Amino acid sequence: MSLASNLLYMFGLLGGGLVARRIGVLTPERTDYLTRFAYYLALPALVFDSTATTDLAAVFSPGMLAVFVLVVLAVAAIGWLVHRRIDAAPVRSVAVVQSYHSNFGFLGLPIVAMTLGPGATAKASILLGVGSLVQIPLTILVLTSINDAEASLRDELAGIVRNPVLAVLVLGLVFAAVGIPVPNVAETALGWLSELALPAALLSVAASLVLDPEGVDVPTVGTVVALKVVCMPLLALAGFTLLGSNPITVRTGVVMLAMPTAISTFIYATQLGGDTRLASANVFVTTVISLGAVFALLQFIP
Repeated sequence: MSLASNLLYMFGLLGGGLVARRIGVLTPERTDYLTRFAYYLALPALVFDSTATTDLAAVFSPGMLAVFVLVVLAVAAIGWLVHRRIDAAPVRSVAVVQSYHSNFGFLGLPIVAMTLGPGATAKASILLGVGSLVQIPLTILVLTSINDAEASLRDELAGIVRNPVLAVLVLGLVFAAVGIPVPNVAETALGWLSELALPAALLSVAASLVLDPEGVDVPTVGTVVALKVVCMPLLALAGFTLLGSNPITVRTGVVMLAMPTAISTFIYATQLGGDTRLASANVFVTTVISLGAVFALLQFIP
């Protein structure tokens, strides 16, 4: 499919998920099953399929990882400065976190796989792992420090270790490094599951989106959108270009960092004293806008 067709397909899935929830097809229970399927089966299959047989020398680059992490930290710092004017701690904490915390897993990786191909998917899988190790502890730190909330960073890190996507990423990299062959039957099954990663993820994301505009600070939402969907990918484009990265690395890094705010930030906000109404609005708006932003960026990146 062309890039435009891919975009229409993704918007169709997103719209289909919203309609399915509205008419009662995707109930909360069914959405939970779909999310579990994506989280425990489809996404791990995509990660393993993209990494187990890849040439690590071709997809791994310390410079790529350095730029990726620096962009995440830079936008977090910018978000902290921009939102320091907000008096209400629950609002300020959510605004800062959602300015940088990206949906690398449920949207970033499947979208890269659909639009950029296998080589880019392997790179995106590595970036997903590194990004999770950076942004999850950072988000816990920001929310707890601003809201004076209590959370066990040790427990959160243990949760990262138990993440099936990251566990399979490590396994896939071991297969690639050692040169362990993947049986044809397993490779075929993984390919089938991988094909389901994007539709399952987009439908579950759409069915989970809730927008309650009443009482939402619209200027704050606009600022979060500007930082997350505009500033972050543009910084990524500048960073990867200055590094002299090859085109596929530039495209992969930019697409991953152009992803919307992760739905998990709503959960963190709920648990750690953040403004949940603002968190929900930011997730909804950045998700809708980011798909169009990715399309526009890919048109201009060589």
